[in-house]
Amino acid sequence: MKVLLVNGSPHQNGCTYTALSEVVGALNQEGIETDFYWIGNKPIGGCIGCFQCSKKQKCVFEDKVNEFTVLAADYDGFIFGSPVYYSGMNGSLMSFMDRVFFSASAQNPHPFRFKPAAAVVSARRAGTTSSLDQINKYFLHQQMPIATSRYWNMVHGNTPEEVKRDEEGMQIMRYLGRNMAWLLKLKEAGSRNGIEYPKQDDTRIATNFIR
Repeated sequence: MKVLLVNGSPHQNGCTYTALSEVVGALNQEGIETDFYWIGNKPIGGCIGCFQCSKKQKCVFEDKVNEFTVLAADYDGFIFGSPVYYSGMNGSLMSFMDRVFFSASAQNPHPFRFKPAAAVVSARRAGTTSSLDQINKYFLHQQMPIATSRYWNMVHGNTPEEVKRDEEGMQIMRYLGRNMAWLLKLKEAGSRNGIEYPKQDDTRIATNFIR
């Protein structure tokens, strides 16, 4: 079993990476393989609503989004990490996740459905809970079980060294790793015992407030 940890920070080895690394340690101790995926520090454009992904089964823009979506098919779980910018996830990660998850909805087989996921956020002081809420909505939309910890998945500090001194935050990361491993093992045990995925309707019903 493998978990892919997505570092959404423009700083490859900064505070977000430090938090995710603590999760990795716990996952590895539980026998779960891990890899990092850094979205980089170059601008990532947002979704333009062209809906071409529904025809091409990939985003029309050839960049890290399509690269990641192809890569994701080989993983059993995901953890997305972000620094807090103005009480939300950083802009590049938001654009990245918008396009990744929207274009993935058109793919068959689906690269994310029913795979456990979690969000991790890093802040100097505040804005963590609103950032977690923002990221978790992607998982809810894609039918991904959300792995939890013993508190909200956050760390505090202005540098990686300060994050390591956040003892509660580091413990939260370790709990998250162990809980993610537990979910993955439960899912594997269910599969071995013939428990099938929930039935999906052939056609999605999509309404709005005026029809």
